[in-house]
Amino acid sequence: MFGSKKKSLEVERIVKANDREYNERFQYADNRIHTSKYNILTFLPINLFEQFQRVANAYFLFLLILQLIPEISSLTWFTTIVPLVLVITMTAVKDATDDYFRHKSDNQVNNRQSEVLLDSKLQNEKWMNVRAGDIIKLENNQFVAADLLLLSSSEPHGLCYVETAELDGETNLKVRQALSVTSELGADVSRLAKFDGIVDCEAPNNKLDKFTGVLSWKDSKYSLNNEKIILRGCVLRNTSWCFGMVIFAGPDTKLMQNSGKTKFKRTSIDRLMNILVLWIFGFLVCLGIILAIGNSIWEHQVGDQFRTFLFWNEEKKNSVFSGFLTFWSYIIILNTVVPISLYVSVEVIRLGHSYFINWDRKMYYSGNATPAEVRTTTLNEELGQIEYVFSDKTGTLTQNIMTFKKCSINGRIYGEVHADLSQKTEMIKKKEAVTFAVNHADSKFQFFDHNLIESIKLGDPKVHEFLRLLALCHTVMSEENSAGQLIYQVQSPDEGALVTAARNLGFIFKSRTPETITEGQIKLYSKGADTILFERLHPSNEDLLSLTSDHLSEFAGEGLRTLAIAYRDLDDMYFKEWYKMLEDANIATDERDERIAGLYEEIERDLMLLGATAVEDELQEGVIETITNLSLANIKIWVLTGDKQETAINIGYACNMLTDDMNEVFVIAGNTAVEVQEELRKAKENLFGQSRSVSNGHVVCEKKQQLELHSIEEETVTGDYALVINGHSLAYALESDAKNDLLELACMCKTVVCCRVTPLQKAQVVELVKQHRNAVTLAIGDGANDVSMIKSAHIGVGISGQEGLQAVLASDYSFAQFRYLQRLLLVHGRWSYFRMCKFLCYFFYKNFAFTLVHFWFGFFCGFSAQTVYDPWFITLFNIVYTSLPVLAMGVFDQDVSEQSSLDYPHLYEPGQLNLLFNKRKFFICVAHGVYTSLALFFIPYGTFYDVAGEDGQHIADYQSFAVTMATSLVIVVSVQIALDTSYWTVINHIFIWGSIATYFSILFAMHSKGIFGIFPNQFPFVGNARHSLNEKLTWLVVLLTTVASVMPVVAFRFLKVDLYPTLSDQIRRWQKAQKKARPPRSRRPQARRSSSRRSGYAFAHQEGYGELITSGKNMRAKNPPPSSGLEKTLYNSPSWIENLYKKTTDTVNSFSQDKTVKL
Repeated sequence: MFGSKKKSLEVERIVKANDREYNERFQYADNRIHTSKYNILTFLPINLFEQFQRVANAYFLFLLILQLIPEISSLTWFTTIVPLVLVITMTAVKDATDDYFRHKSDNQVNNRQSEVLLDSKLQNEKWMNVRAGDIIKLENNQFVAADLLLLSSSEPHGLCYVETAELDGETNLKVRQALSVTSELGADVSRLAKFDGIVDCEAPNNKLDKFTGVLSWKDSKYSLNNEKIILRGCVLRNTSWCFGMVIFAGPDTKLMQNSGKTKFKRTSIDRLMNILVLWIFGFLVCLGIILAIGNSIWEHQVGDQFRTFLFWNEEKKNSVFSGFLTFWSYIIILNTVVPISLYVSVEVIRLGHSYFINWDRKMYYSGNATPAEVRTTTLNEELGQIEYVFSDKTGTLTQNIMTFKKCSINGRIYGEVHADLSQKTEMIKKKEAVTFAVNHADSKFQFFDHNLIESIKLGDPKVHEFLRLLALCHTVMSEENSAGQLIYQVQSPDEGALVTAARNLGFIFKSRTPETITEGQIKLYSKGADTILFERLHPSNEDLLSLTSDHLSEFAGEGLRTLAIAYRDLDDMYFKEWYKMLEDANIATDERDERIAGLYEEIERDLMLLGATAVEDELQEGVIETITNLSLANIKIWVLTGDKQETAINIGYACNMLTDDMNEVFVIAGNTAVEVQEELRKAKENLFGQSRSVSNGHVVCEKKQQLELHSIEEETVTGDYALVINGHSLAYALESDAKNDLLELACMCKTVVCCRVTPLQKAQVVELVKQHRNAVTLAIGDGANDVSMIKSAHIGVGISGQEGLQAVLASDYSFAQFRYLQRLLLVHGRWSYFRMCKFLCYFFYKNFAFTLVHFWFGFFCGFSAQTVYDPWFITLFNIVYTSLPVLAMGVFDQDVSEQSSLDYPHLYEPGQLNLLFNKRKFFICVAHGVYTSLALFFIPYGTFYDVAGEDGQHIADYQSFAVTMATSLVIVVSVQIALDTSYWTVINHIFIWGSIATYFSILFAMHSKGIFGIFPNQFPFVGNARHSLNEKLTWLVVLLTTVASVMPVVAFRFLKVDLYPTLSDQIRRWQKAQKKARPPRSRRPQARRSSSRRSGYAFAHQEGYGELITSGKNMRAKNPPPSSGLEKTLYNSPSWIENLYKKTTDTVNSFSQDKTVKL
């Protein structure tokens, strides 16, 4: 507590080397870390406090307290405390286990050994004893103990190499360099012990890529930046040793500062459940009030007659007060409408779905041995409701494996093979790869234009300058392996491709020295996006600029990634003056960043253009098919990329997101806010028609109304449209007065491509759709520039590709290839949503049926809050008798197979429309439960009202009535879940029929003489089960109740499937007909389904798709060609189902007359 208060006030840090006494004045944190939450003494109070902060747990604790008041409780305390303690204990054990492993991990890390310079000698110290200001020695392959200022190293010029995998997931090496004044200290322990420099730097923060500070030593000041700092979590590589001074320790290190809690995401079903629970509680209060009023009236009119026999004084019993007590009694009895097991069951089901994704071998990528991984287990069902996918391009749709293809040098393109059109055969022969006769050539690199080799041999100065720039202007690290081969460690695949190209062409990058200038000439080399670089060129480049721009457009049109290349010769005096100003800016305390940025702006001007590069990044396998299937599932895909517009458009066509058949592709490229608004207005005119745009386009106050009318507009827009918008135009479009126009236009388009966008703009686009559209969004990317977008979306997916693991670390789900997205959504996501909805529908049904019997009984027991059931039955109903069958259905159920889910993408739409569980479905479940409770109560009550047993004795006692009703209830809900189950496994059979067997076993045990003899007060129903269930009448009542409860549902669903079948019903019926039509010898045994079967009857809880099915808009022919354009015609043509029918007439004809579906 005190530490956090201190740190929040810390605005800067002052640390003195080798002086613990000086540094202790500031009370800086030591290097011990605590990721654990509890210890032995605090576990119980803190964990219980956390658990009872959850509304459900607090609610049941409140009920337990009520049950301990004798005047209002007709239920024994164990009916609530048993399930509550069970849930609390399970959660506590899970929390304790997690915390035990945290303690174990903390102790392991805190007890690591490190060499620390103390009392002028190196001593072994535990990590937890390291303090700010200490000087530490690191050796190769050691973990860095704290955030260090690099002082010296074994490498020349104070360089060292670190791996940052624990920080950002990247395994490529990064270089760090000590100040030249401290690198002279070397490994001399005596000199290092005398080092007394003082570092004045920023306060602890979580910015991994930024550090600002100043070292004061020997009356001089030296600026410090991120390149001088080695962070905790890094590993020293390819460096024999180095020394560093501790700046931040323990919880102040950037690694620990980044370990804060991530934003908790909730699904739409979670939010709906919270609303429904509040409604149910309100309903519970209403029932309590009705019964309390009934009790007051009964006490006033009837209860007075019994007071004499009960020896109650007149003034002691007040009917109003009796009603007040009865209200609380019924609140206790009826609380099982929302049992605590609901929340536990939901988490168990989600965990099961998560394991299915983790175990899916079809989402395992053997290329780098990467399985799919669920990183957030609470979002699975929302995967079945996605409407918008926001995708990065490079590394997500493409492989992010770059190949140098072409370049433009001084106005000439290299990389094209020129030949006469009449000499095609000769051209093919000529297209032979260049043989590179240079040392360290990369055998994988291929280039087909021999003209570039000739230009190099002729000594073309521009070509030499171009290739020299490629070989020097980068962040690549070089090293030689044991075989003497040159290996490049690259942070960017683009840079790797360019440096490798220069290497094969004779300009080999071997190593770098930070302060050495060759040839006696200072040059500024620069490469980057043409939009940025062209603004900084010298006016004399005008002709070359025009020519190079044409070349860039040509490259981008071929889908190649481009960079512009430029340089500048610097005067020696000018550079020295500029460098002095840069050093002054680096050690400045005020406006440091602004001054540095201004100096770089000053030197990066008057550049001389050399040309441009073009590298190829091929599409990943399966991207076209995946995008086609997702589009057929009515999922809109937006591509957000930093590439040039031409490149992005070309990839769009390559992916089939953009097609020549589209009505129009709108390009928004305005350079001012007015231009962007005008372009958006014109696009809307073309899209919606002139009249609508004139009436609505200029009226700002109607924007909200326009947004609310999206569903209507989607119906009226005919044809396929696409939108392409540039980053600079997007900046204006995202302003408040234009973003509604942008959103309205974009949401009407089939495809949206945003190019040249920044990471922040990616997140802004996602937020725009999230805030103004009632739709579930998913963002997918592979790089650090996608992290903000991934965190902004409802669901974030990270691809573990070539750019490290930053996106994966920030994501909810991760896998290796974009093509696995269709399986994640169309199979796992759809199944998760389908299962969760069926689970909730059944769960609310069975608990209303179970609980409302008490309400009806209240009218026949004088509103006395007497329970219908045995208290032990109430305790065990939800946690033993009915928990496992509904869990099995929630985890394993399927309406159609995984292959059908992929073959018919339109099956995904019910999730997007939220059809399977919504407020209407909830009220249907409640009505179903109310009807069942009526049957459960009044059929036994009417039968037992005035009847005698076979032996002539009266059997209409309360205990027999309770046993008959409980038995009926267990059988009815078990039959109901059997009807609801679409996909049978061995587990379903064991759980459903085993639950009934368990009920009878426990029933006979609790009604036995043996347990009554041990606990006579807790088990008063001695012998009742055997007596009641020996009567034939009891079994007839159970049978009648079951039939009366189930038959209306069976009849309703039978007619619904026959008259208004859903798409899944239609597909199952069609597949079943085809299966029957096959000759018996052609049937192949399916070992995979040997222990399970799919029900032949459809019990889906959703609206029928009668008109949709007959129109044929929602079915998909099996295995359509992915890119032929036939699929689009098939789906959009109103007569396609007739074509399908003609093809399958011979097969299905004999079954077309039979519209009955057999159980």
